Amino acid sequence: MPDASSYRLPDDVKALHYDLTIKTDLQGLKFQGYAIIHLLVSKETSTIAFNSSKCDIKGVLLHLDGKIDILDWNMDQAMERVTVTLPSLLRVDDEPQLHVWYCGELTNATMGYFYSSYKDNDVEKHYTVTQFQPIAARQAFPCWDEPLLKAKFSLNMVSRSDTVNVSNMPMLSEGPVDLAGNEHLEKLFHKEDTKEWKITSFQTTPMMSTYIIAFGNGPFAYLESSYVSPLSGMRRPLRVYATPDIISQGKFVLETDARILCEFEKAFDIEYPLPKLDILAAANFRGAMENWGLIVTQSQHTLYDDTSANFDAKKEVAEIQCHELAHMWFGNITTMAWWDNLWLNEGFATFMGRTVILNRVFPEWNCYSAFYINYTEEALELDALPSSHPVQVPIVDPKEIFQIFDALSYGKAASVLYMLSSYIGEKKFLKGVSIYLKNHLYENSVAEDLWVGIKEATGINVSEIMQNWISKTGFPVLTITEEADGIRIRQDRFFSNGDFKEEDNQTIWQIPLNILTVGEDGCVHIDNETILKAREIVYKLDVKAFWKINAGATGFYRTHYTQDQLQRLEQEASRLESSALSVTDKLSLISDVLAISSAGMGQTSHALSLIEAMRNETNYLVWLSISNQLGQIRQVWWDQDQVYDDLQAFKRALFEPLVRKLGYEYPDGEDPDTIQLRTLAITQAADAESEEVTTKLMEWFKEYTSSNTEVIPPNLLKTTFRTAVRHGDSSEWETVKRIYLNNLNPAVQAAALAAVCAITDPQLQMMTIQFAMEEAKPTSAVQIFGYLGNNDAVGRNLVVYFKFRFEEIVDRFRGTLDIYSFITFVANLLNTEEDAQALEDFFIGKDTSDFNLSLTQALDGIRSRAAWLERSEEDVRSWLEKWRQTHQE
Repeated sequence: MPDASSYRLPDDVKALHYDLTIKTDLQGLKFQGYAIIHLLVSKETSTIAFNSSKCDIKGVLLHLDGKIDILDWNMDQAMERVTVTLPSLLRVDDEPQLHVWYCGELTNATMGYFYSSYKDNDVEKHYTVTQFQPIAARQAFPCWDEPLLKAKFSLNMVSRSDTVNVSNMPMLSEGPVDLAGNEHLEKLFHKEDTKEWKITSFQTTPMMSTYIIAFGNGPFAYLESSYVSPLSGMRRPLRVYATPDIISQGKFVLETDARILCEFEKAFDIEYPLPKLDILAAANFRGAMENWGLIVTQSQHTLYDDTSANFDAKKEVAEIQCHELAHMWFGNITTMAWWDNLWLNEGFATFMGRTVILNRVFPEWNCYSAFYINYTEEALELDALPSSHPVQVPIVDPKEIFQIFDALSYGKAASVLYMLSSYIGEKKFLKGVSIYLKNHLYENSVAEDLWVGIKEATGINVSEIMQNWISKTGFPVLTITEEADGIRIRQDRFFSNGDFKEEDNQTIWQIPLNILTVGEDGCVHIDNETILKAREIVYKLDVKAFWKINAGATGFYRTHYTQDQLQRLEQEASRLESSALSVTDKLSLISDVLAISSAGMGQTSHALSLIEAMRNETNYLVWLSISNQLGQIRQVWWDQDQVYDDLQAFKRALFEPLVRKLGYEYPDGEDPDTIQLRTLAITQAADAESEEVTTKLMEWFKEYTSSNTEVIPPNLLKTTFRTAVRHGDSSEWETVKRIYLNNLNPAVQAAALAAVCAITDPQLQMMTIQFAMEEAKPTSAVQIFGYLGNNDAVGRNLVVYFKFRFEEIVDRFRGTLDIYSFITFVANLLNTEEDAQALEDFFIGKDTSDFNLSLTQALDGIRSRAAWLERSEEDVRSWLEKWRQTHQE
């Protein structure tokens, strides 16, 4: 098997500077390029190798010491590498220029240089954007496409005169195309008339990696603002670009980014280094991309209209901007040396951006508590599979890079960083991070560099603490037993299937225990200094007093209590006043109890009892956790009719009282927690087939489609649309589909897209799949499969649809970050060994190299659910039956 070095480029030459000219033809959906790459020779060589993919190279020249050589080249498609043969040996310290001209097609794929579209008075128009992370810059220009191989870039964009060009750096000049004396422009035009064309030149970038280069061309409009650096007092322009029909919704992102940038500068004591920052909203784009100076995001992640968008949309815009702006420091100023350290980029951006900085900008959003439920919980679920991988995972084949953009590189990495920050203190943590960044400005780094910076700030050898959290697969479960004068704490690796061999349980993690105790005076004390460094210890405390492990849920592990202690925790969690448990403690308790039971270490009925005991809770995040845990149970028992019906009734009994208490209206000035709790309660009651809620939403939908589009509160638009489609027929489905296709508001489009997938009729299911594959944008097609994968009425039918369309899906999405998502979505509701075997058999003889890790994880997930169902079927059935007998509706 090849090792990583066989995929890496030779180090005999280094690219110092790229002069790139890109000509974009939006009418013909094609582009041409001319690259002049300034090289430095570090070893004698007779060949030059660089990365290129999906580009048709027309010619290669070498300029050195006034001499020009026409070069032959060889293209290795599998390795995405071009090797040119030189007529003579290049010597050390030679500085040749490599000239390459080429052309390529613009497609609507979401990698490389591609197009998106929108409608202007029913006329479809196109614009282009880039997505180069991780290895797609080579699809737009010849380059040394590895994060370690930084260079400077000067970009010229040739386009039609009525379009706008954007890139990482500010515009240097713009004017008509003049071919006189410009040989490389002549190659791009081939005697074509230049009157309709212009050339836009941009300032030269600082040293940067290829994957954060970005450019776009199209009929863009923009809004402009600025921010003043709190460190230097320098004012920098901020712009948001979008198509003219939706640009008015860009005000919020400008206001928010100005505040975020100031907070990052203060946190790191490093000024944002570029002269400007732009955000480009694109309809056909996957998520967001942190290109230095030009962040590109999906429209719904950028644009927000407070008159018609919901609160979740506002949060999503702010969270994503915080994440991407964190990368201006983590990833852009200081970049991982290779993709095995992707977590340095994504883990930091998740923790710093979506938690630390977001909390400073929007403290009313309870970001630290939300972190557990949004990131830690998902990472714990994935990391409990036998097929999990370390945070720092060796990358051999570049195809593997796509598959590690997952909840481990993001959520687990962020969670263990949060654990470290909580242990040493956030102030010291940020000081260490600042030292690390300053030591590696415009350079590359590895994990050890970060530990060195934090050690300098704290005097603590954090490398020793963090080593196994980063380099080893999995995480521990702490089993707690009570003794006469304390508690015995033992660590073992946790598996969601409840089954492991002793050889899988060799890792000893260094675990901050954060033990909470309540003294005789009623005061809460937290020991945040004790670290478990052995297989087990006895911790001295008064077992008759109240206590809990992992206070604040800052540790990345599960906790397994005795039944007696669990009952004490349940009693404390159900207290509404003066509880010793924080919101985050309650979140982790609910999550741990269900995870422990699903792995066969406890009874699922304990989780159901805990949920019932907390029925009077008033906090939004706690209710969100309850709904998530009920969703996990539903995911396993969805096809067990009586259990499913009882679960739905239990859910109605929980959420209908909240709906009656909170009502359907959203008063001005209401606090975020109440806004979100009302939305959640109505949504969950509707999903549980609450008659009173369904009737109300159906009335709203009828009035909305008649004439009054303001009747539905924006926070309930998706729930109302989904309810109408689920309880309607093809008429409602067609209506909501038209809303998705024709509405200009990204938040409304997002609501309609989710609702289109709420169908129950098999014929409409097939029509939805057809719509996904033949009409919807590629990014929307992926989302549709995700929504269908959560629709009980679709169930195993999604596997049938997927198998029928498999070749088409692979052809369309191979080489993108989306291909593995399809596997996850299709397997989501599968819950038997027969399901797992059938899916496994389907892939026999097929090339799964683009998604083999995701496939293995999906199969592990199915088998974990199957084991849970087999172990707990009677326990769950019995508990729900008893509940039904005492809670007749």
